[in-house]
Amino acid sequence: MITVRVVEVVDETEAVKCFRLARCDGEPLGPYAAGAHIDVTGPTGTTRQYSLCGPPHEGDSYLVAVKRESESRGGSAALHQQVAVGSELVISEPRNLFGLAPDAGTHVLVAAGIGVTPLLSMAHHLHREGQDFRLHYFARSREQAAFTALLERAGFADRVRLHFGVPRHEQADALAGILSGLDHRTHVYTCGPKEFMERVSEAATGLLPEEQVHAEHFQALEPPGEPGEEFELEIDTGEVFTVPADRSIVDVLQENGYPIDTSCREGICGTCVLPVLEGEPDHRDNVLTRREKAAGDQIAACVSRARSRRLVIEL
Repeated sequence: MITVRVVEVVDETEAVKCFRLARCDGEPLGPYAAGAHIDVTGPTGTTRQYSLCGPPHEGDSYLVAVKRESESRGGSAALHQQVAVGSELVISEPRNLFGLAPDAGTHVLVAAGIGVTPLLSMAHHLHREGQDFRLHYFARSREQAAFTALLERAGFADRVRLHFGVPRHEQADALAGILSGLDHRTHVYTCGPKEFMERVSEAATGLLPEEQVHAEHFQALEPPGEPGEEFELEIDTGEVFTVPADRSIVDVLQENGYPIDTSCREGICGTCVLPVLEGEPDHRDNVLTRREKAAGDQIAACVSRARSRRLVIEL
Protein backbone atom coordinates (compact mmCIF):
# COMPACT_ATOMS: atom_id res chain seq x y z
CA MET A 1 0.00 0.00 0.00
CA ILE A 2 1.14 3.54 -0.76
CA THR A 3 0.46 6.74 1.19
CA VAL A 4 -0.44 9.58 -1.15
CA ARG A 5 -1.40 13.22 -0.82
CA VAL A 6 -4.29 14.86 -2.66
CA VAL A 7 -2.74 17.60 -4.80
CA GLU A 8 -5.83 18.68 -6.76
CA VAL A 9 -9.60 18.37 -6.43
CA VAL A 10 -11.92 19.26 -9.33
CA ASP A 11 -15.73 19.25 -9.38
CA GLU A 12 -16.45 17.54 -12.70
CA THR A 13 -20.21 17.58 -12.10
CA GLU A 14 -22.47 18.14 -9.09
CA ALA A 15 -22.02 14.46 -8.20
CA VAL A 16 -18.49 13.68 -9.48
CA LYS A 17 -15.20 14.90 -8.02
CA CYS A 18 -11.75 14.22 -9.49
CA PHE A 19 -8.84 13.69 -7.14
CA ARG A 20 -5.22 13.90 -8.29
CA LEU A 21 -2.94 11.84 -6.07
CA ALA A 22 0.82 12.04 -5.65
CA ARG A 23 3.24 10.15 -3.41
CA CYS A 24 4.03 11.87 -0.13
CA ASP A 25 7.75 11.20 -0.63
CA GLY A 26 7.81 13.03 -3.97
CA GLU A 27 8.69 9.93 -6.00
CA PRO A 28 6.65 9.15 -9.14
CA LEU A 29 3.88 6.60 -8.81
CA GLY A 30 4.83 5.06 -12.14
CA PRO A 31 2.99 4.19 -15.36
CA TYR A 32 0.19 1.63 -15.44
CA ALA A 33 -1.77 -0.45 -17.95
CA ALA A 34 -4.78 1.23 -19.53
CA GLY A 35 -8.00 0.17 -17.81
CA ALA A 36 -6.34 -0.38 -14.41
CA HIS A 37 -7.87 0.50 -11.06
CA ILE A 38 -6.60 1.07 -7.54
CA ASP A 39 -7.95 0.50 -4.05
CA VAL A 40 -8.48 3.75 -2.16
CA THR A 41 -8.86 3.73 1.62
CA GLY A 42 -10.69 6.89 2.63
CA PRO A 43 -10.86 8.84 5.88
CA THR A 44 -13.43 6.45 7.42
CA GLY A 45 -11.24 3.40 6.73
CA THR A 46 -13.54 2.18 3.97
CA THR A 47 -11.76 0.78 0.91
CA ARG A 48 -13.24 1.10 -2.56
CA GLN A 49 -11.95 0.49 -6.08
CA TYR A 50 -11.62 3.39 -8.54
CA SER A 51 -10.42 3.37 -12.13
CA LEU A 52 -7.39 5.42 -13.09
CA CYS A 53 -8.48 7.83 -15.78
CA GLY A 54 -5.41 9.87 -16.72
CA PRO A 55 -2.89 9.07 -19.47
CA PRO A 56 -1.37 5.73 -18.33
CA HIS A 57 2.18 6.68 -19.37
CA GLU A 58 2.18 9.77 -17.12
CA GLY A 59 3.08 8.24 -13.77
CA ASP A 60 3.97 11.34 -11.73
CA SER A 61 0.45 11.32 -10.27
CA TYR A 62 -2.77 9.33 -10.51
CA LEU A 63 -6.22 10.69 -11.32
CA VAL A 64 -9.44 9.10 -10.06
CA ALA A 65 -13.02 10.27 -10.40
CA VAL A 66 -15.50 9.51 -7.62
CA LYS A 67 -19.26 9.71 -7.99
CA ARG A 68 -21.10 10.48 -4.77
CA GLU A 69 -23.55 7.62 -4.33
CA SER A 70 -26.91 8.40 -2.75
CA GLU A 71 -26.68 5.27 -0.58
CA SER A 72 -22.98 5.55 0.22
CA ARG A 73 -21.78 3.39 3.13
CA GLY A 74 -18.88 5.68 3.92
CA GLY A 75 -16.83 5.41 0.74
CA SER A 76 -17.79 8.01 -1.85
CA ALA A 77 -19.55 10.31 0.64
CA ALA A 78 -16.45 10.52 2.85
CA LEU A 79 -14.20 11.31 -0.10
CA HIS A 80 -16.56 14.07 -1.23
CA GLN A 81 -17.13 15.58 2.19
CA GLN A 82 -13.88 15.06 4.08
CA VAL A 83 -11.06 15.01 1.51
CA ALA A 84 -9.42 18.20 0.22
CA VAL A 85 -6.07 19.30 -1.18
CA GLY A 86 -3.45 18.23 1.31
CA SER A 87 -5.40 15.24 2.65
CA GLU A 88 -3.54 11.93 2.84
CA LEU A 89 -5.01 8.65 1.61
CA VAL A 90 -3.75 5.09 1.30
CA ILE A 91 -3.92 3.39 -2.10
CA SER A 92 -2.86 0.09 -3.61
CA GLU A 93 -0.66 -0.38 -6.62
CA PRO A 94 -2.68 -0.54 -9.87
CA ARG A 95 -4.35 -3.79 -10.86
CA ASN A 96 -5.85 -4.52 -14.25
CA LEU A 97 -8.68 -6.94 -14.97
CA PHE A 98 -9.92 -4.88 -17.91
CA GLY A 99 -6.94 -4.66 -20.22
CA LEU A 100 -6.88 -3.93 -23.93
CA ALA A 101 -6.67 -6.93 -26.25
CA PRO A 102 -3.23 -6.84 -27.93
CA ASP A 103 -4.46 -8.51 -31.12
CA ALA A 104 -7.50 -6.28 -31.76
CA GLY A 105 -7.77 -4.48 -35.06
CA THR A 106 -10.25 -1.91 -33.77
CA HIS A 107 -11.29 -1.03 -30.23
CA VAL A 108 -14.84 0.23 -29.57
CA LEU A 109 -15.22 1.82 -26.12
CA VAL A 110 -18.81 2.25 -24.88
CA ALA A 111 -19.37 4.06 -21.58
CA ALA A 112 -22.28 5.32 -19.54
CA GLY A 113 -22.04 7.78 -16.66
CA ILE A 114 -19.06 7.34 -14.35
CA GLY A 115 -18.18 4.23 -16.38
CA VAL A 116 -16.23 6.50 -18.71
CA THR A 117 -13.27 6.50 -16.30
CA PRO A 118 -11.43 3.27 -17.32
CA LEU A 119 -12.28 3.87 -20.96
CA LEU A 120 -10.75 7.33 -20.78
CA SER A 121 -7.36 5.87 -19.86
CA MET A 122 -7.77 3.39 -22.73
CA ALA A 123 -8.49 6.24 -25.15
CA HIS A 124 -5.37 8.10 -24.01
CA HIS A 125 -3.26 4.97 -24.55
CA LEU A 126 -4.76 3.99 -27.92
CA HIS A 127 -4.33 7.52 -29.25
CA ARG A 128 -0.70 7.63 -28.13
CA GLU A 129 -0.04 4.26 -29.78
CA GLY A 130 -1.78 5.25 -33.01
CA GLN A 131 -4.34 2.45 -32.79
CA ASP A 132 -7.81 2.49 -34.31
CA PHE A 133 -10.59 3.15 -31.79
CA ARG A 134 -13.89 4.90 -31.13
CA LEU A 135 -15.28 6.11 -27.81
CA HIS A 136 -19.05 6.39 -27.32
CA TYR A 137 -20.18 8.08 -24.11
CA PHE A 138 -23.81 8.00 -22.89
CA ALA A 139 -25.06 10.35 -20.17
CA ARG A 140 -28.38 11.81 -19.13
CA SER A 141 -27.26 15.33 -19.99
CA ARG A 142 -24.14 17.38 -20.65
CA GLU A 143 -24.31 18.73 -17.09
CA GLN A 144 -24.24 15.20 -15.65
CA ALA A 145 -21.44 13.96 -17.90
CA ALA A 146 -17.89 14.03 -16.54
CA PHE A 147 -14.89 14.97 -18.69
CA THR A 148 -16.90 16.43 -21.59
CA ALA A 149 -14.61 19.45 -21.90
CA LEU A 150 -11.55 17.20 -21.91
CA LEU A 151 -13.05 14.84 -24.48
CA GLU A 152 -13.99 17.69 -26.79
CA ARG A 153 -10.50 19.20 -26.79
CA ALA A 154 -8.42 16.01 -26.60
CA GLY A 155 -6.15 15.00 -29.44
CA PHE A 156 -8.56 12.14 -30.09
CA ALA A 157 -11.72 14.29 -30.04
CA ASP A 158 -12.57 13.15 -33.57
CA ARG A 159 -12.87 9.57 -32.23
CA VAL A 160 -15.42 10.57 -29.55
CA ARG A 161 -19.19 10.50 -29.89
CA LEU A 162 -21.31 11.93 -27.08
CA HIS A 163 -24.85 10.59 -26.63
CA PHE A 164 -26.86 12.77 -24.25
CA GLY A 165 -30.41 12.13 -23.12
CA VAL A 166 -31.00 8.80 -24.85
CA PRO A 167 -33.94 7.18 -23.00
CA ARG A 168 -33.34 3.68 -21.67
CA HIS A 169 -35.94 2.16 -24.00
CA GLU A 170 -34.06 3.63 -26.99
CA GLN A 171 -30.56 2.56 -25.91
CA ALA A 172 -30.76 -0.88 -27.51
CA ASP A 173 -31.45 0.64 -30.93
CA ALA A 174 -28.72 3.25 -30.46
CA LEU A 175 -26.20 0.55 -29.51
CA ALA A 176 -27.23 -1.61 -32.46
CA GLY A 177 -26.43 1.30 -34.74
CA ILE A 178 -23.09 1.97 -33.07
CA LEU A 179 -22.02 -1.66 -33.27
CA SER A 180 -23.31 -2.50 -36.72
CA GLY A 181 -20.77 -3.60 -39.29
CA LEU A 182 -18.04 -4.53 -36.83
CA ASP A 183 -14.90 -6.08 -38.27
CA HIS A 184 -14.16 -9.61 -37.00
CA ARG A 185 -11.01 -8.31 -35.26
CA THR A 186 -12.90 -5.66 -33.31
CA HIS A 187 -13.01 -5.79 -29.50
CA VAL A 188 -15.73 -4.00 -27.53
CA TYR A 189 -15.22 -2.63 -24.00
CA THR A 190 -18.00 -1.32 -21.79
CA CYS A 191 -18.37 0.16 -18.32
CA GLY A 192 -21.38 1.76 -16.67
CA PRO A 193 -24.56 0.73 -14.89
CA LYS A 194 -25.22 -3.01 -14.90
CA GLU A 195 -28.28 -2.79 -17.17
CA PHE A 196 -26.42 -0.62 -19.67
CA MET A 197 -23.50 -3.05 -19.86
CA GLU A 198 -25.94 -5.92 -20.38
CA ARG A 199 -27.42 -4.07 -23.37
CA VAL A 200 -23.96 -3.45 -24.82
CA SER A 201 -22.91 -7.06 -24.30
CA GLU A 202 -26.13 -8.36 -25.83
CA ALA A 203 -25.72 -6.18 -28.91
CA ALA A 204 -22.01 -6.97 -29.31
CA THR A 205 -22.15 -10.74 -28.72
CA GLY A 206 -24.68 -11.00 -31.52
CA LEU A 207 -21.88 -9.88 -33.84
CA LEU A 208 -18.66 -10.99 -32.14
CA PRO A 209 -17.40 -13.95 -30.07
CA GLU A 210 -18.05 -13.33 -26.38
CA GLU A 211 -14.30 -13.30 -25.60
CA GLN A 212 -14.07 -10.11 -27.70
CA VAL A 213 -16.59 -8.30 -25.49
CA HIS A 214 -15.18 -6.95 -22.22
CA ALA A 215 -17.04 -5.41 -19.27
CA GLU A 216 -15.78 -3.73 -16.10
CA HIS A 217 -17.94 -4.12 -12.99
CA PHE A 218 -17.71 -2.11 -9.79
CA GLN A 219 -20.92 -3.42 -8.28
CA ALA A 220 -21.30 -6.96 -6.98
CA LEU A 221 -23.84 -9.31 -8.49
CA GLU A 222 -26.43 -10.83 -6.20
CA PRO A 223 -25.32 -14.36 -5.22
CA PRO A 224 -27.45 -16.91 -7.11
CA GLY A 225 -29.86 -18.98 -5.03
CA GLU A 226 -29.35 -19.88 -1.39
CA PRO A 227 -26.13 -19.08 0.52
CA GLY A 228 -24.88 -22.60 -0.27
CA GLU A 229 -24.24 -25.86 1.48
CA GLU A 230 -21.32 -26.82 3.66
CA PHE A 231 -18.35 -28.29 1.76
CA GLU A 232 -14.81 -29.47 2.35
CA LEU A 233 -11.85 -27.35 1.35
CA GLU A 234 -8.50 -29.04 0.83
CA ILE A 235 -5.35 -26.98 0.33
CA ASP A 236 -2.14 -28.11 -1.34
CA THR A 237 -0.52 -28.88 2.03
CA GLY A 238 -3.04 -31.71 2.41
CA GLU A 239 -4.98 -30.00 5.18
CA VAL A 240 -8.76 -30.18 4.98
CA PHE A 241 -11.18 -27.64 6.43
CA THR A 242 -14.95 -27.41 6.55
CA VAL A 243 -16.51 -24.33 4.95
CA PRO A 244 -19.92 -23.77 6.62
CA ALA A 245 -22.86 -22.42 4.68
CA ASP A 246 -22.50 -19.00 6.28
CA ARG A 247 -18.70 -18.63 5.91
CA SER A 248 -16.51 -17.95 2.88
CA ILE A 249 -13.34 -19.70 1.75
CA VAL A 250 -11.39 -16.59 2.74
CA ASP A 251 -12.96 -16.59 6.21
CA VAL A 252 -12.06 -20.22 6.83
CA LEU A 253 -8.50 -19.92 5.55
CA GLN A 254 -7.83 -16.79 7.61
CA GLU A 255 -9.30 -18.39 10.73
CA ASN A 256 -6.86 -21.28 10.27
CA GLY A 257 -3.76 -19.15 9.91
CA TYR A 258 -3.59 -18.71 6.14
CA PRO A 259 -3.80 -14.97 5.34
CA ILE A 260 -5.39 -14.36 1.96
CA ASP A 261 -5.11 -10.95 0.31
CA THR A 262 -8.55 -9.41 -0.11
CA SER A 263 -9.91 -6.02 -1.03
CA CYS A 264 -13.54 -5.73 -2.06
CA ARG A 265 -14.96 -8.88 -0.40
CA GLU A 266 -17.64 -8.72 -3.10
CA GLY A 267 -16.08 -10.69 -5.96
CA ILE A 268 -15.31 -7.70 -8.15
CA CYS A 269 -11.63 -6.88 -7.69
CA GLY A 270 -9.81 -10.19 -8.31
CA THR A 271 -7.40 -9.89 -5.37
CA CYS A 272 -8.36 -13.25 -3.84
CA VAL A 273 -8.54 -15.41 -6.99
CA LEU A 274 -6.87 -18.79 -6.31
CA PRO A 275 -6.04 -21.82 -8.52
CA VAL A 276 -8.41 -24.82 -8.32
CA LEU A 277 -6.76 -28.25 -8.55
CA GLU A 278 -9.82 -30.49 -8.12
CA GLY A 279 -13.56 -30.12 -7.71
CA GLU A 280 -16.23 -27.93 -9.29
CA PRO A 281 -16.46 -24.26 -8.23
CA ASP A 282 -19.78 -22.50 -7.80
CA HIS A 283 -18.80 -19.15 -9.30
CA ARG A 284 -20.51 -16.14 -7.70
CA ASP A 285 -18.01 -13.45 -8.69
CA ASN A 286 -18.01 -10.72 -11.27
CA VAL A 287 -14.29 -10.97 -12.07
CA LEU A 288 -13.63 -14.15 -14.02
CA THR A 289 -14.75 -14.30 -17.63
CA ARG A 290 -17.27 -16.85 -18.84
CA ARG A 291 -14.47 -18.84 -20.40
CA GLU A 292 -12.44 -18.80 -17.17
CA LYS A 293 -15.48 -19.88 -15.16
CA ALA A 294 -16.18 -22.71 -17.61
CA ALA A 295 -12.56 -23.91 -17.31
CA GLY A 296 -13.11 -24.28 -13.55
CA ASP A 297 -9.46 -23.88 -12.62
CA GLN A 298 -9.79 -20.61 -10.67
CA ILE A 299 -12.04 -19.33 -7.90
CA ALA A 300 -12.72 -15.96 -6.28
CA ALA A 301 -12.36 -17.10 -2.69
CA CYS A 302 -14.27 -14.24 -1.09
CA VAL A 303 -17.68 -15.09 -2.57
CA SER A 304 -17.61 -18.29 -4.63
CA ARG A 305 -18.27 -21.75 -3.25
CA ALA A 306 -18.23 -25.39 -4.37
CA ARG A 307 -20.73 -27.49 -6.29
CA SER A 308 -18.76 -30.61 -5.47
CA ARG A 309 -18.47 -32.10 -2.00
CA ARG A 310 -14.76 -31.19 -1.87
CA LEU A 311 -12.75 -28.44 -3.49
CA VAL A 312 -8.95 -28.62 -3.71
CA ILE A 313 -7.14 -25.30 -4.13
CA GLU A 314 -3.54 -24.13 -4.34
CA LEU A 315 -2.28 -21.38 -2.06
